[in-house]
Amino acid sequence: MKTKIITVSREFGSGGRTIGKEVAHKLGLPCYDQELIEKVASESGFDKEYIAEQGEYASESWLANQFGAFYGSIVSRDSLWLIQRKVILELAQKSCVIVGRCADYILQGKVDLLTVFIHADMKFRADRIVRLYGESDDSPERRLKQKDKRRAAYYRYYTDIDWGVAKNYDIALDSGRLGIDKCVELITGLY
Repeated sequence: MKTKIITVSREFGSGGRTIGKEVAHKLGLPCYDQELIEKVASESGFDKEYIAEQGEYASESWLANQFGAFYGSIVSRDSLWLIQRKVILELAQKSCVIVGRCADYILQGKVDLLTVFIHADMKFRADRIVRLYGESDDSPERRLKQKDKRRAAYYRYYTDIDWGVAKNYDIALDSGRLGIDKCVELITGLY
């Protein structure tokens, strides 16, 4: 079987991680999300929490000043990017599903690739993060906007491409309208 990779990019709270894991399960493939963080941590020596946050999101201060308030923070982020890229390229030697981390960009033109973007309206995502993650903030919408803004800035910085724009992906699915199960069905059908 030829190596084929599915990358799942997603808005925060849209269920993209869940969809990616379920697609991998149904296709009998490994799914790399938290597992990718662990591999990057083991190769880099960076803390898993740092990788989880900095390996996909621009920090609030980084958004305010893209050159960073401190030179070392740029070096750390760029070092993390290079290690994360290396790990993604290694994982892509075998068919798998990779969630987030600019994998769609890193792997383009290198493997047989299906790029997916999962999105949903604000109400669906807010309800979902309150229900699943126990968000108790007065405004889960504010948290969603912040997370998405930080993901978009990170993606733009490292790829020079706009995150979440449908034309940049093979398929963009609205998990709020279609439902998680239908998104899984559609993606697996394209594999």
